[in-house]
Amino acid sequence: MIDFILRPLRRNFGKDKVFYAAIDDMLGIVPHNIELYKLALIHKSASVTLDDGRQINNERLEFLGDAVIESVTSDYLFIEFPDKNEGFLTQLRSKMVSRQALNEVAKRIGLDEHVIVHHSGGVSQKNIYGDAFEAMMGAVYLDQGYEFVNRLLINRIFVDYLKVDTLIEAETDFKSRLIEWCQKNHHTIRFCTEHDRTYSSAHPFFYCKVLIDNIEAGYGAGDSKKEAEQRASYSVSQSFSDEDCAKLLDRFDSMSEKKEAE
Repeated sequence: MIDFILRPLRRNFGKDKVFYAAIDDMLGIVPHNIELYKLALIHKSASVTLDDGRQINNERLEFLGDAVIESVTSDYLFIEFPDKNEGFLTQLRSKMVSRQALNEVAKRIGLDEHVIVHHSGGVSQKNIYGDAFEAMMGAVYLDQGYEFVNRLLINRIFVDYLKVDTLIEAETDFKSRLIEWCQKNHHTIRFCTEHDRTYSSAHPFFYCKVLIDNIEAGYGAGDSKKEAEQRASYSVSQSFSDEDCAKLLDRFDSMSEKKEAE
């Protein structure tokens, strides 16, 4: 009820009405302490110098927001996917909180239009908006509390802007990603999939071995050929030894030298 009354007042009156309107449009909330949100928009390159000589920007809020987002995401995934293992949860969380994902979210909510930055040759443009989004979540946490930012991220950001379902689909197709990586880096790949010794018509079970440049790189088993190959593909990134990586690099170098000689 209070927000219903304050929203039009703060959006249309007072010296900070532009900021209130911007935060409301982006996040659908009426800030209590607008100064936190204003600070979240100040990139390091545009730091404000105080009377005592200190420079302030959004880096501290970014640090806090990064931890808040990761905590909320961990809670969300743990509850949403009770049957998934740690590897799946870790991989999906990594994609959800990646700079690429957060940069995209920042642009979709319009945050990129409000970040204050002094463009120069020494300023990297790559993560500015994702960093600002983290700072904004840090501001929401300090202003509204953990439960509020938890609901905001899960019910609004994850659903409307992050497209978790799309990330899940991409995250579970390890075989396609591994094949794409091999093709891009000029490595051969083979999936040797056979019935496991315990196989029967009543209990089908498959075992898969992945060979990259004829080096055994991963293994997996499952109730179907597809499942075994997906698990084997996932295992590659989890079980690659330094020795296997060295063998691949040596082979790749040999191939490059042969091509140059030709």
